[in-house]
Amino acid sequence: MVGEAREPSSDDGPLSGITVLDASRVLVGPFCTMQLGDLGADVIKVERPGEGDQTRRWHPPTYGESGESTYYLSVNRNKRSVTLDFSTEEGQEVFRRLAREADVLVENFRVGTLERWGLGYETLSEGNPGLIYAKLSGYGEWGPKRDEPAYDLAIQAEGGFMSITGTEDGEPVRVGVAIADIGAGMYATQAILAALFSREIGTGGGQKIDVSLLDGQVAWLTYMGTAYLATGVVPERIGSKHPNIVPYRAFETSDGYVVVAAASEPIWRRLCTALEREGLVDDDRFATNADRVENREALDAILEPIFEEFTAEELVDHLADHDVPATPVNDLESVFDSPQIAARGMRQTVSHPTAGSIELPGVPMHFSDASTEVRRHPPLLGEHTEEVLHEMGYEDAEIARFRDAGAI
Repeated sequence: MVGEAREPSSDDGPLSGITVLDASRVLVGPFCTMQLGDLGADVIKVERPGEGDQTRRWHPPTYGESGESTYYLSVNRNKRSVTLDFSTEEGQEVFRRLAREADVLVENFRVGTLERWGLGYETLSEGNPGLIYAKLSGYGEWGPKRDEPAYDLAIQAEGGFMSITGTEDGEPVRVGVAIADIGAGMYATQAILAALFSREIGTGGGQKIDVSLLDGQVAWLTYMGTAYLATGVVPERIGSKHPNIVPYRAFETSDGYVVVAAASEPIWRRLCTALEREGLVDDDRFATNADRVENREALDAILEPIFEEFTAEELVDHLADHDVPATPVNDLESVFDSPQIAARGMRQTVSHPTAGSIELPGVPMHFSDASTEVRRHPPLLGEHTEEVLHEMGYEDAEIARFRDAGAI
């Protein structure tokens, strides 16, 4: 609503014409709003004057000598940055006006913070009944832990993921990226899209969305969580192995690791043929997947020495010739050098005003009649403040007054 409204076309994203007010920071909210921006929404990121999103200062690493944090840049493309101090009356005035013209508002302040400033859902929805207000937090808006702070590491531990991640004889391990934040950010994006759809086909009204990091982690337990609820057996760490499929794990070769996924009986038979161990198919210990799960250690003792005779490249090529799913365990250099990644546009080059030419992971959503791409570089702090305020109808004198008051 703040920018120029337009009908979506093949040159625009599917959310073209939708305005998102992003009052979030760090990861869960910015990841959510970046997805909306990738889909074509006009995302206005509201940051504190002089400081901005905390992740602007989370470095090293930076791009070259620019001082631009790679962490911040990773989740803030396709946005415009406005600086605004919510604690001032002028800042609150501007924020309320932004909210009146927005379709979606996303925030991840501590529960109750924006309400104390008169910027909560109940207040803002009075001025904009169609507003979709997404509240993201560690534990949600109710429950005994609602007021506690939350961090990804703690949520991965509390939500059970660290108890099932790592090797049998090793310590609990967190997943290498902040999946509690990212998972909740994806759920928030889904919920926002559903609310937008409901608004279009229903009464035209908005609603409030409540998404928590802990809820998202428990939901992501999926088959592991359901297996526990069904049996009462607490799962343990088993490295890269799968609790329900054998063989389905990383095996060591002479020069690295290769993942082999025999996820069906036909693949199992082809694997035995590829390894010239056809007799394993008729071995009662390994006749079915259930048998192989029960006799996992015995089968591993047979397969591991065979795989160690190959190099990783030899094994992958050999198993591919027999239509057995196998892939090396790539480091990130190999990932971003992959022809498949290049073909899918998942390595993007973007021009940045201070960092120069930077590279970012691409957009993983593709449409037959819409565009998803990196349209805007991750913004400098307050880069678009005056631009957005002018679009809202503020005159230069009013903007100067806000600046003098420290509101922007």
